[in-house]
Amino acid sequence: MKTPTYWKNKNIISYMLFPIGWLYGFITSLRTKIKKTHKAKIPVICVGNLTAGGTGKTPIAISIAEILKQTYNNVSFISRGYGGSLKNVMVNNKIHTPNQVGDEPLLLSEVAPVFINPNRAEAAELAIKHNADCLIMDDGFQNPTLHKDISFLVFNGSFGIGNGFAIPAGPLRESFSNGIKRAHAIIIIGEDKTNIADKTNLPIFYADIIEEKPIIKNKNAYAFAGIGYPEKLYQSLKNCGINVVHTKDFPDHHFYTNEELQEIINTAHKENLEIFTTSKDFVKIPHQLQHKFNILNIKIKWRDEILLKNFLINNL
Repeated sequence: MKTPTYWKNKNIISYMLFPIGWLYGFITSLRTKIKKTHKAKIPVICVGNLTAGGTGKTPIAISIAEILKQTYNNVSFISRGYGGSLKNVMVNNKIHTPNQVGDEPLLLSEVAPVFINPNRAEAAELAIKHNADCLIMDDGFQNPTLHKDISFLVFNGSFGIGNGFAIPAGPLRESFSNGIKRAHAIIIIGEDKTNIADKTNLPIFYADIIEEKPIIKNKNAYAFAGIGYPEKLYQSLKNCGINVVHTKDFPDHHFYTNEELQEIINTAHKENLEIFTTSKDFVKIPHQLQHKFNILNIKIKWRDEILLKNFLINNL
C-alpha cells in the first residue's frame, strides 16, 4: 500500500477509523505476549519499527551487517520473504525472482546469505544449518516466534510515529508505549523533528542517508518507486541536482507489469528523460529491461559508528 496522507496528522478520517485501529493495535500487542518464543543458539538482532511503510530498515540492516562482519564470520539475514511464493529456502539471487522470495531478500542477498520463512524460528534454524553465527532480522519486531537478543526500532526523524494512531487510522502497528517496552535501542534517521528522543530513555543512535550522486549527462528525470514513502526518492534526487520532471507512485512491494514499465520507458524516451528508481524496485525489473533504468544508490552514515559497534558487542 501507499502511505495515506492522513497518517501524518489527526483529522476526521483518522478519528473515524480510530476504533478499528485500536482493535488492530490491541490484537498485535496480545499476539506478542501469548506466542511461544524460540531461543536460537546464536545471537539474533532485530531491525524493526512500529510503523508501516518505509522508515529505512533495510539500509540500516545492511549497515549493521557490515559492522558485525568485523566480529562474526558468517552473518546472515532472516526474512519473511514478503510477497514471495517460496519458504524455508536460502535465497539465490542468480536464480530466484522477486515473485518467489520477495524484493528485500534479493537486495539483502547481495550483502550476506538470506533465509526466508514466515516462521522466523524455522528460518533461524535453517540459517544455523548453513553455519550462520549471527542473525539479523530485517523487520519482524512484532513477530514473537523468535527471541531477539537486541531489538532496534528505526524511526524516520521527519515522520516519527505520524498521528500516533494504529492501522488503518494511522501508521502504528502497535502503540508506542507497548512497543518501546520490548526494544533495546532506538535508531533515528535524519533530524529528530518529532522529538522521538524525548519519549524514551533507551539508547539512541543517529544515522543519515547519504545519496551517491549519479554520473549522468541528462539532469532531467522520470522517477518512480513502490516503497512506503516514494517522496524520499524524489527528494534525494533533487538533493543530487536532478530535475524530477515526472513521478509515479506505486504501492509498497509492488510487482511491476511489463505494461507499467513500458509506459514509463515510452514517456521518458518521448521527453528525453533519464529513469530513476530505488534498488529495491530495480530487482523487480526484468533483466532485459534493467539497462533502461538508473538506481539512486544510498548508504547509511552513522553519526557515531564506534558507539553503535560497542553497543552491539557488549550486548551480544
